[in-house]
Amino acid sequence: MRVAAATIVLLVLSNAFMTVAWYAHLRELNTKPWLVAALVSWGIALFEYLLQVPANRIGYTLFTIPQLKILQEVITLSVFVPFAVFYLKEPIKLDYLWAGLCLCGAAYFMFRSMAPAS
Repeated sequence: MRVAAATIVLLVLSNAFMTVAWYAHLRELNTKPWLVAALVSWGIALFEYLLQVPANRIGYTLFTIPQLKILQEVITLSVFVPFAVFYLKEPIKLDYLWAGLCLCGAAYFMFRSMAPAS
């Protein structure tokens, strides 16, 4: 359980940095040249990688690579939607729910082999 928790926490933090690196410049640096935005984003992305690489190394001791990828995608959407709504001021859309449900289905099929046999 510790491996799963550590993996998830590190991936959530990694995704927070990734989301800021990928999208915050659209609001904060939109008047700056794209090169400035790219350099700032790369600086932020360094922290994403410093968390993501250990997360995947730790997670790989428990999860398969496809499971890690689906877990990453679920976390990405879980971090991105609040960021888009609260920081970027994007309207909430029902499509976020449908996308989330699709990812829940993907996670179910990817992780069902890990469920204890009944």
